Amino acid sequence: MTSSPLRPQAPARADAPRTRPVLIAGGAGYIGSHTVRHFSALGLPVVVLDNLSTGHRQALERAAPGVELVQCNLLDRPALDALFARCQPRAVIHFAARAYVGESVTDPALYYRENVVATFTLLEAMRAAGCKTIVFSSTCATYGIPQRLPIDEQHPQAPISPYGRTKLHIEHMLADFAHAYGLRYAALRYFNAAGAARDGALGEHHEPETHLIPLVLQAALGLRPEIQVFGEDYDTPDGTCIRDYIHVEDLARAHQLALDALEAGQPSVIANLGTGEGYSVRQVIEAARKVTGRPIAARIVARRPGDPARLVSGGSLARELLGWTPQRPALEDILADAWRFAVAHPRGYDA
Repeated sequence: MTSSPLRPQAPARADAPRTRPVLIAGGAGYIGSHTVRHFSALGLPVVVLDNLSTGHRQALERAAPGVELVQCNLLDRPALDALFARCQPRAVIHFAARAYVGESVTDPALYYRENVVATFTLLEAMRAAGCKTIVFSSTCATYGIPQRLPIDEQHPQAPISPYGRTKLHIEHMLADFAHAYGLRYAALRYFNAAGAARDGALGEHHEPETHLIPLVLQAALGLRPEIQVFGEDYDTPDGTCIRDYIHVEDLARAHQLALDALEAGQPSVIANLGTGEGYSVRQVIEAARKVTGRPIAARIVARRPGDPARLVSGGSLARELLGWTPQRPALEDILADAWRFAVAHPRGYDA
């Protein structure tokens, strides 16, 4: 992996569009690094932009050795202008964001600055450089508490956290830029990203970790004494919350297909990314016990405020418009891949 200075250089020759790189903002993060690996495996050139505040240089080294990393913040407009002038990316895939719901409640200013203002700065740099294609990492958190299940793309959007509201603001910004300036975009609303690369090279490493599957596997490894289950009195078959888990490699492929569709001339698109199947917290824990062959202690604690009982994806726009269907939808496969990474890297990339 190489790291580049941010000094202006002579613009690259305008080659055929597919020979110019795709700029992946937040490419050192969990989903971003898997997407870098997917693009690189297809022989598609990429440049990664990441400030490494939550991403990992080691993830990029494993995803695509030698990939160019430009370390800067999206709020740094002169740095973005220099990057666009030098690399002339044909499109942007935008993962860079703060993504902790609880943190967004206690520090909303951070989220409006790092998510909304930073994305505005990125879009303005794209507009100045004549780059008009972007694939945006959105979220099912824009829907809020479900009014119906499963949740399709026409479901009302009423986010209940500053995190969800910032993502919805960005969706609105994309639509306005598309109308006024000819931007073409895909906004992909993920459900619960999970899993790891099948060879164990890449996986999930957050500080702090808040996602259920890595926490459960940490308990299986003995790195934590138990897994806490937040509530057992929800209106679900076993009383615990139900979520739709989508394999991170399926998410990476969806971004490539979305970019392909935009570059083929399809209109801008908003689509859910999920499997359409929901699993409860108890089901995840029991499946993890089977996959790992280890005991996993679980303790019921109080509900967390704002947790919906069920979040399950509906809609078929990703299939109809992008040709995307999950290739690894089974919970056992998701857990097995995540376990492979956890065993090889019990303390994540820090090891």
